Amino acid sequence: MERLLGRHSWIDSILSLWRRRLPQRGNCFASPRIFSLLFALGLGLSLSLSACSSTEAPSGSASPGTSPTASQTVNIGYQKFGTLNILKARGGLEERLQPLGFTIQWTEFPAGPQLLEALNVGSIVFGHTGEAPPIFAQAAGAPLVYIGNEPASPASEAILIPQDSQIQSVAGLRGKRVVLNKGSNVHYLLVKAIEEAGLQLSDIEVVFLPPADARAAFEQGSVDAWVIWDPFFAAAEDAIGAKVLRDGEGLVANREFYLASRDFASQNPEAIAAILAEIQAVDQWSVENPTELAELLSPELGIEVPTLEKVVQRREYGAEPITDEVIADQQEIADTFHELGLIPEKINVQEAKL
Repeated sequence: MERLLGRHSWIDSILSLWRRRLPQRGNCFASPRIFSLLFALGLGLSLSLSACSSTEAPSGSASPGTSPTASQTVNIGYQKFGTLNILKARGGLEERLQPLGFTIQWTEFPAGPQLLEALNVGSIVFGHTGEAPPIFAQAAGAPLVYIGNEPASPASEAILIPQDSQIQSVAGLRGKRVVLNKGSNVHYLLVKAIEEAGLQLSDIEVVFLPPADARAAFEQGSVDAWVIWDPFFAAAEDAIGAKVLRDGEGLVANREFYLASRDFASQNPEAIAAILAEIQAVDQWSVENPTELAELLSPELGIEVPTLEKVVQRREYGAEPITDEVIADQQEIADTFHELGLIPEKINVQEAKL
């Protein structure tokens, strides 16, 4: 490792700090600061295997340099589309984790709130959601930690109206029925959009339904607008001619977050490093192969390739460590939800940072 990085003085400084902390912690990933710096450098699993040593291996995992004697299942939650969905479809994580003594169980969820409910009760230990679900989950006491995030993709979520709707602007939603998945990333989009239009939540009737039921209500005309994210957003555009009333540009960041249970993350840093390394690799592949990505996901999602190509093109890729700026953005969302009475007490998002 030093032969590869030694000529970079600023990286040497990071490594020196890491070495000083290692005897005290027993594992280089025990320090959130060092973990974030190494993740930012893209070293991932290769560094954890070559540089980390510990007198005790985490439960169900093998010490570096030894063959695993037992296997621990890593229960991962994913949603339709997103990097974890791509990672599952491409494979590779299973092979990466196997030498460490881990196997994977994948579970699909309709949206982030349901996924984090599963994390809260221990059914999964790792997953991905948009911005709002971890706010609600932390407010409910879920033992989650932020692991990383994808870049902002504000154009990947929108308020949709039917093709023949006479609504001309968000202000036209006054007195209308608007459907969305409660506690999802689009919940915050709606809040910011109506605020921009000079409305309040009490000016509209909000209906809470998961994506499949929401689309049915939207198609049947029982609601006037639907706030939704990709790939459901693009599918509604292409299949039923839904029109965009307002997307997230200029209103929200719409980041995809990677979250884990606190116990799993703290006890199994090498598994977390392996997952992040594969996430980085699949993100890079996605950027370089957008058509192949759409073709890969089409049979799994039941969505046509051209629609998925649209989804791929309006999303940003490249897993990043959680920064102070990201935490500040999440805190703003949390404070907004508290002011609106959507969460009962103020929370400190920083407390959920690994």
